[in-house]
Amino acid sequence: MTVRDFAQGPVAQDWVDRSLRSVWHPCTQMQHHESLPLVAISRGQGAWLFDHDGGRYLDAISSWWVNVLGHANPRINAQLKAQLDQLEHVMLAGFTHEPVVALSEKLSELTDQTLGHCFYASDGASAVEIALKMSFHFWRNSGRAQKQEFVCLQGSYHGETLGALAVTDVQLFRDAYGPLLNRAHVAATPDARSAQPHESAAEVALRAAAQVETLLQERAGHIAAVIVEPLVQCATGMAMYDAVYLQRLRQLCDQYQVHLIADEIAVGCGRTGTFFACEQAGIWPDFICLSKGISGGYLPLSLVMTRDEIYQGFYSSDVSRGFLHSHSYTGNPLACRAALATLQIFEEDNVLAQNQDRAKRLSEALKPLAQHERVQHFRHKGMIWAFDVEVEKPMEAEFARRCFMRGLEHEILLRPIGTSVYLMPPYCLDEEETQHLADSTLAVVEQVLDGR
Repeated sequence: MTVRDFAQGPVAQDWVDRSLRSVWHPCTQMQHHESLPLVAISRGQGAWLFDHDGGRYLDAISSWWVNVLGHANPRINAQLKAQLDQLEHVMLAGFTHEPVVALSEKLSELTDQTLGHCFYASDGASAVEIALKMSFHFWRNSGRAQKQEFVCLQGSYHGETLGALAVTDVQLFRDAYGPLLNRAHVAATPDARSAQPHESAAEVALRAAAQVETLLQERAGHIAAVIVEPLVQCATGMAMYDAVYLQRLRQLCDQYQVHLIADEIAVGCGRTGTFFACEQAGIWPDFICLSKGISGGYLPLSLVMTRDEIYQGFYSSDVSRGFLHSHSYTGNPLACRAALATLQIFEEDNVLAQNQDRAKRLSEALKPLAQHERVQHFRHKGMIWAFDVEVEKPMEAEFARRCFMRGLEHEILLRPIGTSVYLMPPYCLDEEETQHLADSTLAVVEQVLDGR
C-alpha cells in the first residue's frame, strides 16, 4: 500500500501537501511519508476522528493516550468556554487563581492527602525533569549532595528532553543522544513476559526487585531516586508486571533512603483500572508525575505531586534552597479547568466502575484475536490491551507501518510498537464500537500476516 492507494480528496490533499512542506512531525522520519499516508483530520467526536472527505477512524490509541474521555466532550467544552471568558492565563509566580488551587486540592484528596503539593508544567517530559531535579535538590538541601544518581528500568521510557532521556532505556534514543546524557543505572524489568518456565508474574517481579536491592546496597549513598512506570511500561511494548514489584520497591526505597518516583503520565487517570496505578499496590510514592489524560486530551498540562516532607525541605528564606524551575505556562487556567472538568466527569459518571464493564466487553470481543495462532502474550490491564505478533524476520521492520495503513482501511487508528499491538481506547466506547474495534484489529493483523 502506498500514499496513492489511500485516496484523499483535493481539500485533504492540499492540507497534506502543505503540512509536508512546512511541518516537521514528531518522532518521525519524514521521508517515510513518501509512502506512508499522512491523514488530514478535520474534527473529532467521541471515539472517532474524521477526515476532510468524510472518512472516519476509531481512535484506538486515544491520540497518543491523551483523549481518555473521547474527542469534543460537550461537558469539557462548556467549562473551557466559560473559563475563556474569565481568565485565559496569568503567570503563577507571585499570583494564583481558582482553577489551579481547586485542581491541586482535588488531586491531593485522591491521594488521601499523602501527596499534598503540586508543581505544574506543560508536558510529561517536563514533569519527569521536575521530579528528578526536585529529588536531587532535596537531598542537597538535606546535606547529602552526593546523591545525584538515578535508577530506571530496562526498556523504560520517561520522555525525550535530556533529563528524561537519561532515565529512558530505548536504544534508538540512546544511540542518537547518548553523548549528551548523564547515564542512569538500568535495573532489570519486572515484565511478566520474561518469566522462566513455571515462574509466576509475582516471582518475576520479586526477582527484578532483588536486583534493585543489590544496587541500593552498593550505591544508596549516591542514588537520589528510582523512577518507574507503575504496572505497565508503555513504550517498551506495554510490558505489564505484578503489583508486588511496587510494594517491594517502596520497602527498599524506605530502607535505603532513596526516593520513589512514579511516572503515571501514561498509566494514570484510570488507564490501569484505578485512578492512580500505584493504588493497586497499596503504596504511595514520593513523587507522582501526571500528564496526558489529566486534561482530557484538551490542553498541554503536566504536574508533579509530592509529600509535605519534601516540600518542607525547600521552605526557607534562602533563595538558593528554593526549587529553581519554571515554565511560562505553569498552571495555565484553561488547562487546569479542562482537568477539573475531566475529574468532575470521572466522579459524576463513576467512570472507573463503568470502565470495568467496558473492559469486560472488549476482552470478550477480543477472544478470537487472543486465540490466534500467531498471537503471543495477550495481556490486559484496566483499559489497556496488548499482544505480540509472531512475524517473519523480513517483515518485522515494516509490521507497525503496515498495521497503521491497513487500520485506516478498516476505520481504526492503530500504532503498534514494533511487533507489539496495543489498544488504549477512550472511555466512551459503546457496544457497537467495541465490536468494531475487536473485529477490525483481527482483520488488520490477519491481512498484514498474509502480506496484504
